[in-house]
Amino acid sequence: MNFIPDSATIIQFAIATFILSITPGPDMTLFVGRALSQGRAAGFACMFGAMSGIVIHTALVALGLSALIVASPEAFFALKIFGAGYLLWLAFQAIRHGSAFKPEAEGKAERSLFKNWATGLGINLLNPKIILFFMTFLPQFVSASDPHAPGKLFFLGLMFIPLALPVTAPMVLAADGFSRLLRKSPRIARIIDWLFAGVFSAFALKILTAQAR
Repeated sequence: MNFIPDSATIIQFAIATFILSITPGPDMTLFVGRALSQGRAAGFACMFGAMSGIVIHTALVALGLSALIVASPEAFFALKIFGAGYLLWLAFQAIRHGSAFKPEAEGKAERSLFKNWATGLGINLLNPKIILFFMTFLPQFVSASDPHAPGKLFFLGLMFIPLALPVTAPMVLAADGFSRLLRKSPRIARIIDWLFAGVFSAFALKILTAQAR
């Protein structure tokens, strides 16, 4: 079971995943919006479509990073430094601009569950920020000198799904209440933004200070 990271890494990854999951964005807007306009089944179909996209992104990113580790540990190190900077930039953007959450209120033409699933998959796969995020986020939890780094990249990427489901599924189930909470309580959204910024800044600073020693 060498592909399983140590408990400290798993806990850190779980915290980051939780903060990311509760941060309003395009995926959450789609899940909640479809649940509001077409019912919970449509919302869940979109959610599972996005999760399917995460599996594809994980495979592509993990394979690419694994090849990079083998070909050039120095390039992998440079990617980690770039990733730390990107996480700091995301933290700054969260504080400066805040979260965007504008779910569709009115239902359009009814879509089948498959079409809703495909919409969730498409939103995830066609979002360049997702693959950029995974490329810069996952490396922060492995070392280029770790012979089991490729397996750990796969493990963490796939672990993102079961960690995110307990957060996103209740949002779909309580779509109406959750949507009203975020729209009527901007303070809640700002707290989430600050949590996001704090956690990802901490991860970025950790990797920067560790590499500087």
